[in-house]
Amino acid sequence: MSCYGVVMRSDSLKKMAVSILGLVFFMSGCSQSESTEAPAEQLAKTTITALVWAPDWSEEMRQIAYEFTKEHPQIDVDIQLMIGNSVEENIKPRIASDKLPDIISINPNTYAAALADQGVLADVSHSAAWSNMLDSLKADWTSPGNKHFGLAGGVAAPLIYYNKDMFRRAGITRLPENFDEFLLICEQLKKAGFTPIMWNGGFPNVLGNGPFSTGFANNVVANDANWQLKLNDGSLDLNTSAVADIFFKIKLIADRGYVQKKYMHTGYDDGIRLFVDGKTAMSFHGTWASGLLMKGKGFKTGIFTPPWNAAGEKVVPVIGSETGFAVCETPNKKAAFLFFDYLYGKGFQIQQNKRQNISPLKKMQGQEVGDQQVIDYVNVISHAPVTGSPYYAFLPASTIEMLHPLLQNVLFGNVSPQQAAKMLDASVKNEARRKL
Repeated sequence: MSCYGVVMRSDSLKKMAVSILGLVFFMSGCSQSESTEAPAEQLAKTTITALVWAPDWSEEMRQIAYEFTKEHPQIDVDIQLMIGNSVEENIKPRIASDKLPDIISINPNTYAAALADQGVLADVSHSAAWSNMLDSLKADWTSPGNKHFGLAGGVAAPLIYYNKDMFRRAGITRLPENFDEFLLICEQLKKAGFTPIMWNGGFPNVLGNGPFSTGFANNVVANDANWQLKLNDGSLDLNTSAVADIFFKIKLIADRGYVQKKYMHTGYDDGIRLFVDGKTAMSFHGTWASGLLMKGKGFKTGIFTPPWNAAGEKVVPVIGSETGFAVCETPNKKAAFLFFDYLYGKGFQIQQNKRQNISPLKKMQGQEVGDQQVIDYVNVISHAPVTGSPYYAFLPASTIEMLHPLLQNVLFGNVSPQQAAKMLDASVKNEARRKL
């Protein structure tokens, strides 16, 4: 909107005064309508809700909210923690019941992009946080309608953490470079009396991020440069032996006794604790948990790229945007944007002190905390010629929800790997047809 001046005649002092007064009010109105945010002190007492995915840093999230309110006493933040196995299963009921939170954890996928283009999520491009996000991540958070709908919580990469002491005691002198070699070191660890790897059967989100995403990268992404476009339009064939092999590998590792006892009951925190306490030799997890997994009790932790490739093939690593945050189109949007910028400003250091993930920011307020091994790892794989994405970034929301129990049913032996591939294929194609 443009504001235009007023031409006044000098024939009457009274008319001049009225005109000047009118101009002042007119200019004031222009100024307010052009402003993207009201200053914090002009906001009335407000409570904003934040629906948050923070499985291992809920206390840090509450601390961020507390510190924010100390700086902005007119804004209270009601932290509501997501439950279950995915962000999407928490969001859908809120949208269906028209009970949107003001701030929401979100994944950088087609579901979130559609919410942005439908007017559910606000465009965050005017925020200080968006300007400070790494340019390499911005495409993940841009909808087909060119809305910038959120920010990454970090740079996400699944990798394998390993107990260097156990590897040494088992006589392992070289890290595996393909899946066959990985099975050999698992057998070597088992014979030495160690549990080779932690499997999160009770929290399949970790299996989705780890062996599923990595299997998809090496079995599908590596063989079709147009896989993403084909998946979105429903023309990608997932009912194949290569996709069945993704599920087969997950089941094989369990069937050979390379995982902990009662692995189908192992939750998120339990799995991390098993590795940190020295109960398993490896953990297939992500950079988002490095603050915990790199601090083993009484041993040094190493990391390597999950070798889910076949012998003679180059390994395809997985890297992308971690689950992040968005602002919803609610009456509290102005206050929510203040908290949004705080999350990625002063508040980011609070969560970073525990999580020590890879920051999505160009510049951080305070010292960047992290393990150099993990930082170097992400730098290396970010330059790989071919990379895959975390499963939550490319699968439709309905397929994400279907995948979690599917992984568990494969491990229970209720569904074969071939049947799992067929079910995955059907889910993706059904979602593509629904969008037509």
